[in-house]
Amino acid sequence: MPRFEPFAGLRYDAARVDLSMVIAPPYDVVGPEERGRLASRHSANAIRVELPEPDHRAGLDRYDSAAHQLLAWQDEGILVEDPTAALYAYRMVSPGGHATNGIIGALGIDDDSAATVLPHEQTLPKAKSDRLDLLAATRANLSPIWGLSLSPGLSRTFGRSDPPRVEAVDGGGVRHQLWVIDDAEVIRAVQAAVGASAVVLADGHHRYETARTYRQGRTGDAQADLIMALIVELADDQLEVGAIHRALSGLPDGLDLVDMCSSWFDLTRVGDFDVRTTSALGESGALALLMPSGTWLLSPKDGTPEAAGSDLDSSTVALVIAELPDHELEYLNSWQEGVRAVADDKSQAVLLLRPPTVAQIADWARAGRRMPPKTTYFHPKPATGMVFRSLDTAS
Repeated sequence: MPRFEPFAGLRYDAARVDLSMVIAPPYDVVGPEERGRLASRHSANAIRVELPEPDHRAGLDRYDSAAHQLLAWQDEGILVEDPTAALYAYRMVSPGGHATNGIIGALGIDDDSAATVLPHEQTLPKAKSDRLDLLAATRANLSPIWGLSLSPGLSRTFGRSDPPRVEAVDGGGVRHQLWVIDDAEVIRAVQAAVGASAVVLADGHHRYETARTYRQGRTGDAQADLIMALIVELADDQLEVGAIHRALSGLPDGLDLVDMCSSWFDLTRVGDFDVRTTSALGESGALALLMPSGTWLLSPKDGTPEAAGSDLDSSTVALVIAELPDHELEYLNSWQEGVRAVADDKSQAVLLLRPPTVAQIADWARAGRRMPPKTTYFHPKPATGMVFRSLDTAS
């Protein structure tokens, strides 16, 4: 079953830096504009190693630059290695008050362990050389992948009521709290709980695959057999699951999208497109089609889920998308983005999807099935910079 090990984390010295100024979102949700904003917040902001830029003056490419900065921060005492191996209890509290509690440790990626780490959904093609080159240069896990544990009661093994060791607030108002757990009895209890069931990857599929590639040919490098991971119990009270919506553009003039949707869905027109009224659909979590010409509710017809292979919205709307002529497809993580995309004429149409339930996610995981690509958006996102894991740790 999954192997989960403590490690001596590299952490920012809270006496030297304000943690809120140096944490960053995971690399794959940061665009160029936000990257620049984060980098300008602090000279040691984690984005400088998570999404590095070349240092032309020093003659360093972006990967060597990241490695150089990581070492420099340690030399300057900005980053300090914990004295002993530990697990790290991690809580994310959203502005609405919902708390996600997880535990950060080093998850086994060797062949025996990998058999019990299950992909959650199919992934779209994506270059892995970038993360591989960064891992090879820095010899560090800079951000945790996110795994879901099927073990009931995992959260109780590390639940904390004492004040966190450190905390930070990100740009979205999410509070990130971290506890250092070096008590051997608690560590064993967590390891037993994590090891009792398979771990389902919620986020970080490409980093996981990159780490697996990196370890090949590194016989004897025990640290390369592990990857930093946040493990959260697969339970309703721990997870906030959002949908990923589909924005369409580049469609030919005159295409009747409503007619194309009607092959698979019963459509009910709810009115002209209006930001206020359409926003009510987003808030209600409806399956809907938004276009400048109007807004429609969609209800799958009898036989549509069977044709799609599942009743997930990502499966059923894929039937329509597959029949469209050449077009551009963009994925949006919030209904607000979808409404703005139509209002600002950035998209010709947006399909608002409903998120799968935690029960559906668990059922698919237990059946060993992968959900379609871009089915779930887990949030809040674990911050980069709460703790790093060096593969060259001295402890």
